[in-house]
Amino acid sequence: MQKPLPTLGPRGRLREEALYRPRHVVLVADPALPQSGLLARNLAGGGFRGRLSLVGMEHAGLETASSIAALDPPDLAVLSLPPEALEPAMAALAERGAQAAVVPGAAPDLGAIAARTGLRALGQGSFGICVPAIGLNASLAHLAPRPGKLALICQSSALARAVLDWAEAESVGFSHVIGIGGNADLGFAHALDWLSRDPGTAAILLDLRRIKNRRQFISAARAAARTRPVVAIRAGGRLADRSGTTDAVMAAALRRAGVLQVSGLADLLSAAETLARAKLSPRGGAGDRIAVVANATGLAQLAADAALAGGARLAELSPEALGCLAIGLPAGWHGRNPVVLGPLGGTALGEAAAMLAALLEVDTVVALHAPVADENAETISSALAAAAKATRAAPVLVCWAGEATAAPQRLALARAGVAAFATPEAAVRGALQLCEDRRNRRAAAELPGRDVLKLAPDRDAVRTLFARVRAEGRLALTADEALSVLAAYGLPVVQGRAVPDATHAVAAAGALGFPVVLKLRSADIGSKSEVGGVALGLRSAAALREAAAAMLASARQRRPDARLDGFLVQRQVERGLELQLRLEEDPMFGPFIGFGLGGTAAELLGDEAFDLPPLNDALAKGLIARSRAAPLLAGYRDHPPADLDAVEDALVRLSQVAVDFPEIAALGINPLVARADGVMALDARCTLRPAGEAALLAIPPYPEEWVTRWNTKSGEALTIRPIRPEDAEAHAAFFRRLTPEDIRWRFFSQLRELPPQQIARMTQLDYDREMAFVAVRSLPDGTEDLLGVSRLIREPDGITGEFAVIVDRAMKGQGLGRHLMERLFAWARANGIATIAGQVLADNAPMLAFVKSLGFTAKRSAEDEEVFEVTRPATLPEEAG
Repeated sequence: MQKPLPTLGPRGRLREEALYRPRHVVLVADPALPQSGLLARNLAGGGFRGRLSLVGMEHAGLETASSIAALDPPDLAVLSLPPEALEPAMAALAERGAQAAVVPGAAPDLGAIAARTGLRALGQGSFGICVPAIGLNASLAHLAPRPGKLALICQSSALARAVLDWAEAESVGFSHVIGIGGNADLGFAHALDWLSRDPGTAAILLDLRRIKNRRQFISAARAAARTRPVVAIRAGGRLADRSGTTDAVMAAALRRAGVLQVSGLADLLSAAETLARAKLSPRGGAGDRIAVVANATGLAQLAADAALAGGARLAELSPEALGCLAIGLPAGWHGRNPVVLGPLGGTALGEAAAMLAALLEVDTVVALHAPVADENAETISSALAAAAKATRAAPVLVCWAGEATAAPQRLALARAGVAAFATPEAAVRGALQLCEDRRNRRAAAELPGRDVLKLAPDRDAVRTLFARVRAEGRLALTADEALSVLAAYGLPVVQGRAVPDATHAVAAAGALGFPVVLKLRSADIGSKSEVGGVALGLRSAAALREAAAAMLASARQRRPDARLDGFLVQRQVERGLELQLRLEEDPMFGPFIGFGLGGTAAELLGDEAFDLPPLNDALAKGLIARSRAAPLLAGYRDHPPADLDAVEDALVRLSQVAVDFPEIAALGINPLVARADGVMALDARCTLRPAGEAALLAIPPYPEEWVTRWNTKSGEALTIRPIRPEDAEAHAAFFRRLTPEDIRWRFFSQLRELPPQQIARMTQLDYDREMAFVAVRSLPDGTEDLLGVSRLIREPDGITGEFAVIVDRAMKGQGLGRHLMERLFAWARANGIATIAGQVLADNAPMLAFVKSLGFTAKRSAEDEEVFEVTRPATLPEEAG
């Protein structure tokens, strides 16, 4: 790949290596604090390959300095100090050139201190940082983590110690342990950015309590999850919100980021066991087809039950596969999944697992072994380890059941890099987590645009309505006004009329046709049924007048403070399945969409699934599938199936409202009646935010506003647009057409093929952080030919971007490269990037001449004589006008 630029900059801009790959670490400690001695012991005993200094106390293995001013410039400082001593120490360290700090203790104002001093910090209450590969243990750990490929980002020191204790017993090693503590300054996004680029990290665990910036977090999590599994746990979610909505919204946000959320410590450790060791399947599809093979019927049945209870499928094996597996199986084998070898079949367990893993019908294999007298456990264990490490096959998870004789075998398997579990249920839990991880990655690849509706909604009508509501001094809309917002977006709403009194209600009912529904009209009363404000099935004028009088009397008694604005008369609609859709705000992740069963008992039913806008059809379909309403929509008994496409469309339209009008605080539909002939909204509520406030979506829409048409010098019309995940195949084909020289100049190496993970990384972008413009030619069969790519990656400082550009040889001389770069410059200016930089090989004379013609300046790299570093402002003086 193209070499990353060193992250160097002014005071306050962190050079990431100073924190995650430091060469000089200093501990500044008050010996009276209990953690000071532990930090000194861990630093001295970690085998750190760099330099260790100590200020404020003495400890063997650490160089003692009389003061911070007497230090040689350190990269990283660990500060074990009382709160009042922190700011002077951080200011002094910044003056000495320190770039980063770890603050394990209390620091109530750490974010502001970091901003004032320019020294970036982990904390307050940070567990510390461990990088076992370089022997760095600047932490409060009671055990030194061993080197490995699992990373842990934690807010809780107690959880970090628990995970490290488990990991030592299971021989699991770590690439990094990063304690962000109170997340006051450096947080999840910064750590995830580093880990997403670290080749030594294969999986990431998150202990997630609070995030500061929803977009930065989702963007960083998506970047990390593109190429490795990321698992998150949240403690205290239910304690903070007994309804469970906050936790459910977090799960939805993490799903869209490609992150797997687990519900407890046992599940987190199970995921760590699985993801740290099980290789991910290269296959597509749902990923939920599990094959079970065992040497004992009982274990096989327990595993099969657990798989089905967890929503997975038992893989259906083809006749050809069954014929292969029949070799060595006991007489009377039923020929189905699970495959039971019998108690003496342990030696064949590894071979059978490998054969199953090679089948296209299988996504994951769970191999189960019950101890048998006089067996050769080492032989069985070796065969299972070989099956688990087979390439281009489904992952194999192992259960070696028992404890006295089984525990040593599980430990041996773990040391061999195999995901090994003590029970069938635990092994299946790991398989289900792999399945969920794959589903989440697919969800993360969905990138709805800013406008996904085929017919343009009447946005002007909605703007006019909102302006009138605000002019009247209110933020809450009446039900008919809320329904008109939905109607403007093409969602079917029940026919109705707002009237001032009962006399006009009778006239409206005559025009609509009896029977009718009468509702109290009031922006102040959200649930009108609670005050007797809804009357159904009124078949005459007399019944309507009587209902209106009773309604007014009840409302005045129960809500004397409420403003009453007459009535809403609606046509009585044929009944159907009642659903509820709502758009509301989560404190951490912003606007969310809830979907489930509706009606007056919706809250009691507790059926609601969640996702974040923007939605497209695929995401809406997945949201529906996660609700308990899904099987009812499919039809049951004498109820025909509902129009599922219409329900999906309603969700997408609600999502579009959220994208277009961030001034909406809440918008709900209850009920939305779903029938075989479509859907209809019968009631709605809507509340606006105070003037000047606007929602911020955690996931920005696909930037379709950057799609343009452009003509080459020869007159061919091409589409220039931001890259999309579905461009992966075209991108791979484009790479295969490049010459070896073009590949070396672009990637600084001779690659023959781009690995699938790298293609995913290059086509699945977070557009707040990175942009890649592709030039495509439309082909007669409806596909596209990719002809060029320009790319700009925002550096962590937010104001610098690293570029790359390459075009097909056949397009050289057509002006395509220049145009692709100009699109990057425009995007950079629009997104606050001030400087564009890159690296060019010294022998790449055409590229050096090209970038100089674009206004770049070039200088030979101080680190590599064969490389020129090139830079230019996003806007040159002559372009400013």
